[in-house]
Amino acid sequence: MFDFRLKVFHTVATRLSFTKAAEELFITQPAVTKHIHEIEQHFKVKLFERDGRKVRLTAAGQTLLRHTSELFALYRNLEFEMHTQADKKAGRLRVGASTTVAQYVLPPVLASFHQKFPDIRITLTTDNTEQVEQALQQHQVDIGIIEGRAKNNAFRYTPFLKDELVLVANSVNPLLKKSIKPDELLKLPLLLREPGSGTLEVIAHALRPLGIRISQLKKEMQLSNTESIKGYLQHSHCLAFLSKHAIQSELEQRTFSIIDVKGLVIQRDFNFITPHGETGALVNLFMQFALSHNLK
Repeated sequence: MFDFRLKVFHTVATRLSFTKAAEELFITQPAVTKHIHEIEQHFKVKLFERDGRKVRLTAAGQTLLRHTSELFALYRNLEFEMHTQADKKAGRLRVGASTTVAQYVLPPVLASFHQKFPDIRITLTTDNTEQVEQALQQHQVDIGIIEGRAKNNAFRYTPFLKDELVLVANSVNPLLKKSIKPDELLKLPLLLREPGSGTLEVIAHALRPLGIRISQLKKEMQLSNTESIKGYLQHSHCLAFLSKHAIQSELEQRTFSIIDVKGLVIQRDFNFITPHGETGALVNLFMQFALSHNLK
């Protein structure tokens, strides 16, 4: 129903590549160039600057990208609501989720959602909290699910699920104890998530009342995902703060053990994040479904 030229522009603008846009849209690169040229002639502006192989948006291109993002969001909502009128829920939903949520919480939710609504196509993008928020702000996803504290006034934060971070080590680690005092943390080799991670932010916030800063911790390494940390833990004498959702199988198999830190409880919410204002029907449907799903 929409002007295909705008779809071509939007794809080039989000990929910053004429070649990738052509591949994604199953058209030739000269066809992509032709569509962009026609839009530029229509609006009498230049949309892209080229520097060798690099492509970047002009100010006019950034303006058009903002409007096409809003336009295609409206089309997705229109498609969903019109199908709903015929008692058929269909459409496309783009979900961005931080790593822990995407790996350990969402898979059963997405599987159940697909069984109930097979005509709704979901794409899931995984990144750290900071990157998910940026993706939502740039209209690259329709809804985000993050770990960490609310901090961006551009979004509405809706609690989704409770989580707890615990200090863990492999069960044969010679440093393993049932409990430790907070100041003992400063002497232990720790694996931490990367800067920008919601997990790291929550840990920093919880340690602050104990007079401990992240910079004081004995960091052996910072890794960008929980699976890498778990794999490293199994082959080292390090410890790490991990989500209980992420270590259920390791606790059941007794490969990992929890170490209690006296006076320290690290709890957090996983939050849905959506832009302020009216939320799309498909986003609302997914949120309501996820909230009603039997998660522990």
